[in-house]
Amino acid sequence: MDAIRRIAFETVLRACLFASLAIFCVMVGMSFMPRLAFQAGGFLTTLMSAILMLKAYEARTKDHRRTEMWLYLPKEQRPAANYAQWAVATVMRETYLTFALWTSVIAITMWVLALLFALLGM
Repeated sequence: MDAIRRIAFETVLRACLFASLAIFCVMVGMSFMPRLAFQAGGFLTTLMSAILMLKAYEARTKDHRRTEMWLYLPKEQRPAANYAQWAVATVMRETYLTFALWTSVIAITMWVLALLFALLGM
């Protein structure tokens, strides 16, 4: 089960890092207006958090053999077929929700920074 958790964490982390890179690039492009940059970052990070929550909801019914995590899991560490669907769905759901929580905290921080810049007139 630890191998499943580790690989699930790595696959979701990689996807979130790619999304974060895109958000960062958008924010750098708007860096001449800090309030606008943090509003865009807050909106896009909120969107990423919503997508992660949707993926967590979808993980309950998605075929475990069609997940990226299942492809990276070595054959000798894969659980038995009757247990695999439940195990993979549970681990992926928990992982998606963990990352959704983290990204929502980041989104709130960006929205607060955008509010501060707005109050300062920047």
